[in-house]
Amino acid sequence: MIIRKDSNAAKKKLIKYIICFVLCLIAVIVSFTVMAQTADAASSITLDLDSGEADQNSSTLDILFLLAFLALIPSFLMMMTSFVRIVIALSFLRNAIGTQSSPPNQVIIGLALFLSIFIMFPVLSEMKKEAYDPYQAGEITIEEAITEGSKPLKTFMLKQVYEKDLDLFVSLADDRGIIDASKYDSQEKLENLSIFVIVPAFMTSELKRAFLIGFLLYIPFLIIDLVVSSTLMSMGMVMLPPTTISLPFKLMLFIVVDGWNLLFESLIVSFR
Repeated sequence: MIIRKDSNAAKKKLIKYIICFVLCLIAVIVSFTVMAQTADAASSITLDLDSGEADQNSSTLDILFLLAFLALIPSFLMMMTSFVRIVIALSFLRNAIGTQSSPPNQVIIGLALFLSIFIMFPVLSEMKKEAYDPYQAGEITIEEAITEGSKPLKTFMLKQVYEKDLDLFVSLADDRGIIDASKYDSQEKLENLSIFVIVPAFMTSELKRAFLIGFLLYIPFLIIDLVVSSTLMSMGMVMLPPTTISLPFKLMLFIVVDGWNLLFESLIVSFR
């Protein structure tokens, strides 16, 4: 009797699921039918791709280039601004304190983004003045606007790059026939370098500085870990994790020295 009751309950549950599935399927079909009728009724706007020759300012190739440029904007943000150094320094700080996921990644990325905007604001203002405004006024073409707009960005990156890193990529580009290194023998001529040579050198220098900042951030918190671990060992409390005791002291030290202001000020001042 128990087996029959269980089988009957399973059958009833299966029938219930089938009915629910059929009702959901009917609702989806009705929804698509209504949407199709609405789209047919409101299809007064049509798009003709085979309308003859395209206008120079709105050709399909220009649209594709624009879409590709929009897709590369996040890469430009990371590789050509102060974003990388800041986000790596904040990540090192979180690891040094040992708070694992506090502040979370979203907060770190948001801080790095707005600090980058603060640092890059003079460069962005100069790019707008030298490139965007004349282009909007019709005084220069888009090619000239791109050339003029890249100059302040090149100047910013060249101020941050180490001479050794720049020489490395200039020599590599010369070996591969990309540029002629003999033409760039002065500081003024370096601004005429291709951005594809300046950006790798800039990124190499930024990674070096970011890891140096991370090393300096680790030192005070490492000292606290050593003191706490040696104290616990001398007291015979071997089973107690030192990080559990040292974390409050790390937070207290960071608060007492006003760590956020010191870190943000040091990061902003570190950019020339």
